[in-house]
Formats: sequence, C-alpha cells, structure tokens
Amino acid sequence: MPQIFDNIEKHLLPTLSEAMGVSERGDFCVGYFNLRDWRQIDAQVEKWTGGEGHCCRLLVGMQRLPEEQLRASMRVGGADEEVDNATAIKWKKQLAQSFREQLSFGIPTSADEAGLRRLADQITSEKLVVKLFLRHPLHAELYLQFRQDLLSPRVGYLGSSNLTLSGLSKHGELNVDVLDHDACEKLARWFEDRWTVRFCQDISAELVDIINNSWARPEAIPPHHISSRRHITCHKRRERGSASFAFPTTSATPFSSSRKRRSRSLLITSTSVVVWSSEMLWVSARP
Repeated sequence: MPQIFDNIEKHLLPTLSEAMGVSERGDFCVGYFNLRDWRQIDAQVEKWTGGEGHCCRLLVGMQRLPEEQLRASMRVGGADEEVDNATAIKWKKQLAQSFREQLSFGIPTSADEAGLRRLADQITSEKLVVKLFLRHPLHAELYLQFRQDLLSPRVGYLGSSNLTLSGLSKHGELNVDVLDHDACEKLARWFEDRWTVRFCQDISAELVDIINNSWARPEAIPPHHISSRRHITCHKRRERGSASFAFPTTSATPFSSSRKRRSRSLLITSTSVVVWSSEMLWVSARP
C-alpha cells in the first residue's frame, strides 16, 4: 500500500526533500509555481551537477481562472482556442507577466531575496530548467526522482500539491508515493511526452531576467536611478492631471491667475491646494 501525504498526519515536504537528497535528477510537473517557495527545496537541487541528466526539469501547466474556464465551456461548439505559434507566444508573455507580478505581492524578506537569487543562479548553471506547457490547460502534480539504485531507481509522488510552501507543507492535500517499477516507468514516459511536445516552451531565461530586474537583483539599485524614476512618474502624473483639471471660470486679476497656474501643477502631487487672491479663496482636495 502506498503512503499518504496529506500535510496533516504526514507532510510531503520532508519526505520529498529526503528523496531528492539521494537522487541525481528530478522531473516535476505542477499546475502552479511560486518563485519564492523554490527555496524550500533548492538546497537539494544545489547538490546536483547540472546539465542534461543531472538537473531538475520543471514543467508548469497553463492555468485558467474559473471565469475563463466557464467562458470556454460555454463557447459555441465547445472547442478550445486553437493553438498556433502566435497564440503560444501570447500565452507565454501572459504567464511571464504573472511570474513578474508574484514578486509585487507581500513584503520582501531577506530569506525571499536570497532564495530568489539562488533560483536564478541554479537556472543559469543549468541545475534547473523551467518550461511552460501551452498546448492545453494542465493541472497535474508529479514529483519524480531518479537515483542510482538497482532495487528502486525511480520514486514518484503523485497527488494535488503544487510547488508552493502551502501545497508542500501547510494546506490539506492528498498525495501518494509511487514505488512500483512499472508505474514509475509509465509516469516517466508521460512526463517525457509532454516535455518534448511542440508547444512546451522554455521560460528559464525569462525567469532569470524577471529576478535580475526585481528587488531581488544581485546589484543594489543606484540612488540616482530611484530619484530619476520618481521624477519621471511625477511628470507623467502632472501631464495626466493637467489635461483633465480645470479651475472654475471667473474673473480674476493677473496676480490670482498666476497663483492658479502654479497651484494647478501642485494639485497633481498634493492632497490639497489652497489658492488665494484679492477676490476669492479656493480650496481643492484630491479625491
């Protein structure tokens, strides 16, 4: 009988890490990959030499939001969108953007920063290769390990846990270990068939670029770059605000008109502006 890992009575993460520690490579397939949570298992991957046959191959399925799934099921004819090169490129860009948006959530920590840098380094050293499966939505969770063992050369973990801290350790899940030789061989062929399909595209370089251009980048951002960015952002806000803001039409002296012109630019970056003249007093607050 297989072991059950439900993250309640028995957690998947410790057993998976132990199996990776005595393995030389791995094939993982998940529906969702959290970049920050790679650090939960990166120490085991770091021991592998990297390159073909000595790395972790990670296949990430294309997920749809529930409303998108409903829209697709209600489409006339019931057929999914046909996949061609243009569609695959579009989906790849969308998924790359979703990885980029992951790093904008929450408050960054030193552990997150160090983990993301190790992730980028392992991709660069070919210890990790990440591909997106774009042929159709894929929500499979498989962790298959390969090792030099005559009795048990392969061991797999199959179930519902995504490659996230919650999926591996916290949320209630249902996973089982697969030790049978024939079953592991079939799982290995299943993974290889999807890894080599036409619309399975490598996104490793894009992930390195996303990390190296985020708050986890190896080099600190020069202060004058931050200052320049602030000026550019304020200038764009000022242009948008000047196009949509107008003062009340009323007679005013040249002195009050100059005050209005000055306050018009200040209004874009201030919460409130007071304009005074010899005729009247205006107080304007941003919504």
